[in-house]
Amino acid sequence: MSELRYSVLVLHGPNLNLLGRREPEVYGSVTLEDINRGLEQEGQSLQSQITAIQSNHEGALVDAIHAACDQHHGILINPGAYTHTSIAIRDAIAGVAIPAVEVHLSNIYKREAFRHHSYIAPVAIGQISGFGAESYRLGLRALVHHLSQHPPRSPKN
Repeated sequence: MSELRYSVLVLHGPNLNLLGRREPEVYGSVTLEDINRGLEQEGQSLQSQITAIQSNHEGALVDAIHAACDQHHGILINPGAYTHTSIAIRDAIAGVAIPAVEVHLSNIYKREAFRHHSYIAPVAIGQISGFGAESYRLGLRALVHHLSQHPPRSPKN
């Protein structure tokens, strides 16, 4: 394998640990493990190292974003329900100034009205939703493309 170019932090928000069991009519039958395995494979093809973290706790996600500053070039985030409620996650992403792509399995704009607003989108370089697990792969490819066009600073580690 060739040398790794980028390190990407993948953050999965609340309830995503239930993928494969939770509302399969909305989220499909793919598990979080399946998504992470697919991202690792895609990351290898993009010469990128993937570190995936899932948490149901807002503070843990904020802490991971803060730590990313010293370890990663970019962030791929599915904030789950925190998309619509978390100013803390929004501020953390803005504060570390690392390129972030927001992803969602379902099309949040075709769902309940309260899901139509994202606090994360204004501080992300882009948002991809509605393509199921493929949203993650598309988001990773878009993030790595962005990093290749806008060379990132090196993490401190």
